[in-house]
Amino acid sequence: MEEKNTNDANKNAEKIQALRDMISTAETTLQGAKSMLLQLEGKKKAGRRRKTEDADENEKVIEGTFDGQIMLGTDGKQYPVPANYASKSKLVKGDMMKLSITSDGSFIYKQIGPVVRKMAIGTVNQDTDGNYFVVADGKAYRVLLASITYFKVEPGDEVTLVTPRDIDSEWGAIENLLQKSREKKELPRKDADQDIGGFRKIDGIFNEKPARDETAAPAAPAPEKEVASTSDNTSVIDEWMPNLDELRKELENKSQE
Repeated sequence: MEEKNTNDANKNAEKIQALRDMISTAETTLQGAKSMLLQLEGKKKAGRRRKTEDADENEKVIEGTFDGQIMLGTDGKQYPVPANYASKSKLVKGDMMKLSITSDGSFIYKQIGPVVRKMAIGTVNQDTDGNYFVVADGKAYRVLLASITYFKVEPGDEVTLVTPRDIDSEWGAIENLLQKSREKKELPRKDADQDIGGFRKIDGIFNEKPARDETAAPAAPAPEKEVASTSDNTSVIDEWMPNLDELRKELENKSQE
């Protein structure tokens, strides 16, 4: 009985090994088929790049904190952050950043630890030196000029401002434009007569409006034209008779000559 059990165990082990061999062969065949398919489709075999190809051996990595304009590195140095990148990424004071300096001198920034933010609605203003700021929640926040030009905002416009929630900051980032300050005025009807500036609009056409002299006396009314009355005793034909007689005499004198 014990010998029979041993034989059964050996047979099961052989079956298990045979199944493993079949699976391994099938996987190898499947990988080969995939490789051939990629070659026929003109695609390269996907794979992980080597470490020497993926990273620059001379690359220098520095971490730091964004202060609203620049990055304060952990090495105690200050690094300029491109205004366009800071504006589009909506960076705020306290955001953790990583700076990679490649062997050719290129600066590559990446945000690695954003701080908790809060939103507020504010109004854009501009000081005498041309610097822009946004007044929100009773406080003035400086904003990057790149944000002003990107969203095309002007003084008086309402914007959504992003600021750090738990950090006191004089800088903020514009999230979006809400409303322009210029109000749209209702256009006049084309068939209306209106005075606009120094012109008068009549039937949809602007004509120069004559200047008005407030000190001049009002113009006298134009005299009424006299109209000949056909009910008078002397008719129009009788008035022309002397002229006709003179013409007749003149013609007779010329005929006698």
